[in-house]
Amino acid sequence: MIKLVYIVRRRSDITVDEFRKYWLEKHGPLVRSFAKDLKALKYIQSHTVEPELNIQLAQARGMLEAFDGIAELWWESLDIFMNALTTPEGQAANQALAKDEATFIDLQGSYFFVTTEHTIFEY
Repeated sequence: MIKLVYIVRRRSDITVDEFRKYWLEKHGPLVRSFAKDLKALKYIQSHTVEPELNIQLAQARGMLEAFDGIAELWWESLDIFMNALTTPEGQAANQALAKDEATFIDLQGSYFFVTTEHTIFEY
Protein backbone atom coordinates (compact mmCIF):
# COMPACT_ATOMS: atom_id res chain seq x y z
CA MET A 1 0.00 0.00 0.00
CA ILE A 2 1.29 3.45 -0.89
CA LYS A 3 -0.02 6.87 -0.02
CA LEU A 4 0.25 10.32 -1.58
CA VAL A 5 0.43 12.97 1.15
CA TYR A 6 -0.49 16.50 0.08
CA ILE A 7 0.37 19.19 2.63
CA VAL A 8 -1.83 22.15 1.78
CA ARG A 9 -1.79 25.89 2.33
CA ARG A 10 -4.77 28.00 1.27
CA ARG A 11 -4.44 30.93 -1.07
CA SER A 12 -4.00 34.21 0.81
CA ASP A 13 -7.06 35.75 -0.83
CA ILE A 14 -9.35 33.06 0.62
CA THR A 15 -10.52 32.99 4.24
CA VAL A 16 -10.02 29.91 6.37
CA ASP A 17 -13.77 29.21 6.37
CA GLU A 18 -14.04 29.62 2.58
CA PHE A 19 -11.05 27.34 2.11
CA ARG A 20 -12.39 24.58 4.36
CA LYS A 21 -15.89 24.72 2.86
CA TYR A 22 -14.62 24.59 -0.73
CA TRP A 23 -12.09 21.85 -0.02
CA LEU A 24 -14.64 19.68 1.75
CA GLU A 25 -17.79 20.37 -0.23
CA LYS A 26 -16.47 20.98 -3.77
CA HIS A 27 -12.97 19.56 -4.17
CA GLY A 28 -13.58 16.45 -2.07
CA PRO A 29 -16.49 15.27 -4.24
CA LEU A 30 -14.43 16.10 -7.34
CA VAL A 31 -11.62 13.84 -6.14
CA ARG A 32 -14.18 11.11 -5.37
CA SER A 33 -15.58 11.43 -8.91
CA PHE A 34 -12.14 10.54 -10.32
CA ALA A 35 -11.36 7.66 -7.91
CA LYS A 36 -11.88 4.92 -10.51
CA ASP A 37 -9.89 6.78 -13.18
CA LEU A 38 -7.02 7.23 -10.74
CA LYS A 39 -7.38 3.73 -9.24
CA ALA A 40 -7.36 5.37 -5.79
CA LEU A 41 -8.69 3.34 -2.85
CA LYS A 42 -9.12 5.99 -0.17
CA TYR A 43 -9.09 9.77 0.24
CA ILE A 44 -8.97 11.66 3.53
CA GLN A 45 -8.80 15.37 4.27
CA SER A 46 -7.42 16.57 7.61
CA HIS A 47 -8.27 20.21 8.30
CA THR A 48 -6.18 22.03 10.92
CA VAL A 49 -7.84 23.39 14.05
CA GLU A 50 -6.68 25.72 16.82
CA PRO A 51 -4.43 28.01 14.76
CA GLU A 52 -2.90 29.68 17.84
CA LEU A 53 -1.92 26.29 19.28
CA ASN A 54 -0.40 25.25 15.93
CA ILE A 55 1.67 28.45 15.87
CA GLN A 56 2.93 27.83 19.41
CA LEU A 57 3.81 24.20 18.65
CA ALA A 58 5.69 25.17 15.48
CA GLN A 59 7.54 28.05 17.12
CA ALA A 60 8.65 25.81 19.99
CA ARG A 61 10.57 23.72 17.47
CA GLY A 62 11.66 26.53 15.17
CA MET A 63 9.40 25.34 12.36
CA LEU A 64 7.84 27.22 9.48
CA GLU A 65 4.29 28.58 9.59
CA ALA A 66 1.46 26.08 9.83
CA PHE A 67 -0.28 24.45 6.90
CA ASP A 68 -4.06 24.46 6.50
CA GLY A 69 -4.43 20.72 6.15
CA ILE A 70 -3.35 17.43 4.70
CA ALA A 71 -4.94 15.30 1.97
CA GLU A 72 -4.07 11.62 1.78
CA LEU A 73 -4.79 9.26 -1.11
CA TRP A 74 -4.07 5.52 -1.06
CA TRP A 75 -3.26 3.03 -3.82
CA GLU A 76 -2.69 -0.70 -3.68
CA SER A 77 0.83 -0.35 -5.12
CA LEU A 78 3.24 2.09 -6.67
CA ASP A 79 2.79 0.34 -10.03
CA ILE A 80 -0.98 0.87 -9.93
CA PHE A 81 -0.49 4.53 -9.03
CA MET A 82 2.07 5.12 -11.78
CA ASN A 83 0.03 3.22 -14.38
CA ALA A 84 -3.12 5.19 -13.51
CA LEU A 85 -1.29 8.42 -14.28
CA THR A 86 -0.36 7.19 -17.76
CA THR A 87 -3.89 6.39 -18.93
CA PRO A 88 -5.90 9.05 -20.79
CA GLU A 89 -8.50 8.95 -17.98
CA GLY A 90 -5.87 9.31 -15.28
CA GLN A 91 -4.18 12.18 -17.08
CA ALA A 92 -7.52 13.97 -17.58
CA ALA A 93 -8.36 13.48 -13.90
CA ASN A 94 -4.97 14.77 -12.80
CA GLN A 95 -5.34 17.86 -15.01
CA ALA A 96 -8.86 18.59 -13.75
CA LEU A 97 -7.78 18.24 -10.12
CA ALA A 98 -4.73 20.47 -10.60
CA LYS A 99 -6.91 23.13 -12.27
CA ASP A 100 -9.38 23.04 -9.38
CA GLU A 101 -6.62 23.07 -6.75
CA ALA A 102 -5.23 26.28 -8.23
CA THR A 103 -8.52 28.02 -7.39
CA PHE A 104 -8.13 27.59 -3.61
CA ILE A 105 -4.67 26.18 -2.79
CA ASP A 106 -1.40 28.11 -2.62
CA LEU A 107 0.45 25.68 -4.87
CA GLN A 108 3.84 27.36 -4.34
CA GLY A 109 3.41 27.05 -0.55
CA SER A 110 2.14 23.47 -0.57
CA TYR A 111 3.89 20.17 -1.13
CA PHE A 112 3.17 16.50 -1.80
CA PHE A 113 5.09 13.24 -1.68
CA VAL A 114 4.52 9.49 -2.02
CA THR A 115 5.03 7.31 1.05
CA THR A 116 4.66 3.86 2.53
CA GLU A 117 3.21 3.60 6.02
CA HIS A 118 4.93 1.88 8.93
CA THR A 119 2.59 1.46 11.88
CA ILE A 120 4.57 1.79 15.12
CA PHE A 121 1.61 1.28 17.43
CA GLU A 122 -2.17 1.13 17.19
CA TYR A 123 -4.57 0.85 20.10
